[in-house]
Amino acid sequence: MSELTVNEIFFSIQGESGFAGMPCVFVRLTGCNLRCVWCDTEYAFYEGRRMSIGEILGKVEAYSCKLVEVTGGEPLAQEGVYDLMTILCDRGFKVLLETSGSISIVNVDSRVRRIVDIKCPGSGMVKENLWENIGFLTPRDEVKFVVGSKEDFDWAVDVIRRRELEKKCPILMLPVFGDVQPVELADWILQSRIPVRFQLQMHKYIWEPEARGV
Repeated sequence: MSELTVNEIFFSIQGESGFAGMPCVFVRLTGCNLRCVWCDTEYAFYEGRRMSIGEILGKVEAYSCKLVEVTGGEPLAQEGVYDLMTILCDRGFKVLLETSGSISIVNVDSRVRRIVDIKCPGSGMVKENLWENIGFLTPRDEVKFVVGSKEDFDWAVDVIRRRELEKKCPILMLPVFGDVQPVELADWILQSRIPVRFQLQMHKYIWEPEARGV
């Protein structure tokens, strides 16, 4: 079996996505090809250890929870992640993939719910958006915009409208924690009439914002 470099595996409340609020096992892989200015998981760039897929599965199954999210860093940067997600699906897990949108999602198992982050200008990584990923989205997937300013919000609205994202899949929109107040983003969404789901990073309100393993 393939090996992957794993930063951490933990059991927590899903803080984002269409499954927000549900217990979930997180498999956080090491490494990322981007450097977003507001990244809150920089420790995942380098920390971690090599684990076989068998070891990973053993730790995941020990939590007796059928919802699993594969995240990072950027999980698609490791080739073995495709085998991991397929095996998890084969074993009856509901699998979520959190990806930056900078690497093609075309080869991800069709049973996986792909949560694709479209980088706004404020992230400093807007040039890394792989726009062809939009063509691979299905109604079971999700698109996410993390908004750090009104300029980011206006940019995201333009992308949603020009690319008709609401016809592809559900759209999530979150404020950068500490930079945009939730009430501000909620007001912008209501004023724009844009068809998105407002979300908070729920785990940052339950636990300390800098806490790991939650």
